[in-house]
Amino acid sequence: MDQSRIGSTDSQTLPNEVTDALIDETDLQRVARARPSPLFDLGQLDVSWDEERKALWTYMTPNGRPSFNLAMLHDFDVWQNEIARLYGEGGEQLEYLILGSRFPGVWNFGGDLGLFSQYIRGQNRQALVDYGRACNNILFRNMKGLELPIVTIGLVQGQALGGGFEALMSFNVIVAERSAKFGLPEIAFGLFPGMGAHALLARRLGFAKAESMILSGKTYTAEEMLDLGLVHYLVEDGEGEQAVLDYIGQNSRRHAGNHAVFKASREVWPVTLGELNSIVEIWADTALKLQDSDLRLMERLVRAQSKLSAKISAN
Repeated sequence: MDQSRIGSTDSQTLPNEVTDALIDETDLQRVARARPSPLFDLGQLDVSWDEERKALWTYMTPNGRPSFNLAMLHDFDVWQNEIARLYGEGGEQLEYLILGSRFPGVWNFGGDLGLFSQYIRGQNRQALVDYGRACNNILFRNMKGLELPIVTIGLVQGQALGGGFEALMSFNVIVAERSAKFGLPEIAFGLFPGMGAHALLARRLGFAKAESMILSGKTYTAEEMLDLGLVHYLVEDGEGEQAVLDYIGQNSRRHAGNHAVFKASREVWPVTLGELNSIVEIWADTALKLQDSDLRLMERLVRAQSKLSAKISAN
């Protein structure tokens, strides 16, 4: 495959000491071959092709707060469409799809709370529903592996909260570094995670445990997530990429069997897009009922996220 066909047009620039901590170039020299390409309008996704391992590595490079803003959702939509086009029938063979984050200490904070606050104060129900459906479309396609014979891997180096946690639940395999944190904090401001948490956690943990997790608003460590079975591999900080490489190396010869197991599991208790979108309707109606005090808390979280983003950019 021509490696110039996949790439990022706007990667976030990080200090050398940060990038060195995230990636060991000696171990990953083949992973970073890709060059920018106009075929992908991916301002907030950095994509590279590992031909030897038949793996597509993608890292989120958010503009501003590390959340699923509308531009990033657009990038994910393009990303999925281009993967299906390039690796679909008659295309290059793809076996592994990996998603991580370049934002130091954060995988993703989830939904765009600033946007939610704006929509709620304006009582714009349709905008909330449209946002939720856009998230669900991406999550559902990832959960189905884009209808390709691939294994999807979420690489977590930092915090995965709210919608970030929900998005991870759509991956076949989750590799987490020890300092990673997970949680669904929405109940703190009177809301609940509306883009996949109920459907996916109920199937993995059972309804009682899923509801308990959602209602508690608790933050979980990577080790606690491993004990729950929601994280599959726990490694020390800085070893995430190598752990993914090790997983691929150990499983490449049985890739077809692994993929078949994950595909069969989806058939045992399938999640439908209609189910996900019905929950979004409930989520939007609930959001419109939030009190001013709830919205002020949401907006304080936005300011905290913005402050963190500004600090990272300044460094």
